[in-house]
Amino acid sequence: RNYYGGNWASFSFSGLLSWLKEYQENNDIVIDSSLWQEQILENEEAIALSRKDKTIQHVEVFCYASQDLHEYVEEAGALKKNHACVTPVNSSKAADSACLPTEDESLSTESCEVPAEQTPSSDPESTLEINDAEATGEKENHSDDKTSEEKTNENVPTAEDTAEQPKKNRITYSQIVKEGRRFNIDLVSKLLYSRGMLIDLLIKSNVSRYAEFKNITRILAFREGRMEQVPCSRADVFNSKQLTMVEKRMLMKFLTFCMEYEEHPDEYKAYEDITFSEYLKTQKLTPNLQYFVLHSIAMTSETTSSTIDGLKATKNFLHCLGRYGNTPFLFPLYGQGELPQCFCRMCAVFGGIYCLRHSVQCLVVDKESRKCKAIIDQFGQRIISKHFLVEDSYFSENTCSRVQYRQISRAVLITDRSVLKSDSDQQISILIVPAEEPGSFSVRVIELCSSTMTCMKGTYLVHLTCTSSKTAREDLEAVVEKLFTPYTETGIENEEVEKPRILWALYFNMRDSSDINRNCYNDLPSNVYVCSGPDGGLGNDNAVKQAETIFQSICPNEDFCPPPPNPEDIVLDGDSSQPESSESSAILEAKSETPAESTTLGNPEETSE
Repeated sequence: RNYYGGNWASFSFSGLLSWLKEYQENNDIVIDSSLWQEQILENEEAIALSRKDKTIQHVEVFCYASQDLHEYVEEAGALKKNHACVTPVNSSKAADSACLPTEDESLSTESCEVPAEQTPSSDPESTLEINDAEATGEKENHSDDKTSEEKTNENVPTAEDTAEQPKKNRITYSQIVKEGRRFNIDLVSKLLYSRGMLIDLLIKSNVSRYAEFKNITRILAFREGRMEQVPCSRADVFNSKQLTMVEKRMLMKFLTFCMEYEEHPDEYKAYEDITFSEYLKTQKLTPNLQYFVLHSIAMTSETTSSTIDGLKATKNFLHCLGRYGNTPFLFPLYGQGELPQCFCRMCAVFGGIYCLRHSVQCLVVDKESRKCKAIIDQFGQRIISKHFLVEDSYFSENTCSRVQYRQISRAVLITDRSVLKSDSDQQISILIVPAEEPGSFSVRVIELCSSTMTCMKGTYLVHLTCTSSKTAREDLEAVVEKLFTPYTETGIENEEVEKPRILWALYFNMRDSSDINRNCYNDLPSNVYVCSGPDGGLGNDNAVKQAETIFQSICPNEDFCPPPPNPEDIVLDGDSSQPESSESSAILEAKSETPAESTTLGNPEETSE
């Protein structure tokens, strides 16, 4: 792999095209095992690792934006050798070199050649904090806290702003490629619960200083062909024009009960064996309120979630409200792929070493102790260690022959407008579209605006996710057709088109290995620990639990991700001659000068609640 983060990674647009090319080339890898087999001794045996990444399947790409193939297109800010497109010799070769399908045909990456190199995700290095003045209604000026890249994005006119556009709102494929570095496209789509385990870990470890977040501004519902905003907080409920006064009282009474449901077991014990959807029908809620609670607040399955599951999910949603804004969710600027980089940065500060573009051929196992003692890399070099952490996708078919994987269906869309118009064009929205057919699953839709630093100005980045029952396109296409329409030249001038137009679309299936028990792997040594890829859930609790469990297995008496000491608190060996009183006063002074953003992130209740 030419990138780190695995399926948690985030790419610029040209980087995503390179990822697609790597997927294509991945199918043709020829493994030469002679180098490492010579290194195995008589009292050792090897567990060969796979060099093929089989976690991604059924990749399909569609391009609906105008294709100016006669133009020379280059990504703005890219190195000269990193061309996002090659100057076409003639129009017949242009489609192949640019990897562009027509509006009516799907593009399988097997027949696609993308000559662009992977571009790493943007990396803000300055101290960062939650930046959500719009969502919370605050009028503070956060310009001093923005990174230089953000200021560049705001001050330097983009190609979209400066180019002559013969037709209104006309966005071409060449513009997307030119502005490709403004895109940060995640392979997995998730949000952070404001009181979730990941937020607590970011605050505790002080990794939050490496990232900046925005609050999700609205939660939407799509019902009877109409998109509407769901009232979540107490203020939203009473200001809502969608609900009658009676419905407002019903909803507030039920939500108040959900916050304290564990203290009133008599009110739900009799319904533990039925689904949460059936339980809601017994609570004298109107069909409108039942829909809101089930799909927009609890966000649980209509057919499989029990009453207890629904009450827990509703309580968790309400518990997270008001910490950083009017919704329970946060999104990291520059995408979810920033978070692995933040933790990698913390690890590097404490001496962690990364060997990029350096592959491992096999694990070396001692026959007597049945423990892994070393690895052999691509150069035949042996590296010895006591503990080995391996991501599931690196295991060969022999090791995983008894493993049954689930799949996640994913779609990534670039659109020209939001699914629900509002006064502000900088809205971050989440929407759950319920399953309509038996055996299918609800689809989670997350729409990101340009202020999240994940797409260029004038566009939106839309992520769709669901549990797979078929290929990603088969699972998600019906929802895409409900909410969006393909971008066409004839539709540009039609102002009556209500649906957002799709400029570019990607479908793929991703492996979900989050619930695999290590006993399912064949002959795995006890000192080899397995990390799964991302799961299909909205939050990140599963990944945090898994990381802490593995850490405690390796370092049972250590604190997981402890906060790093302040530089002022560190006493070097040569400084021991200082008086104790002055040392303690310096520490107290350092604690009193904690950066304001840490206080804002760690204790927001004091101001917002």
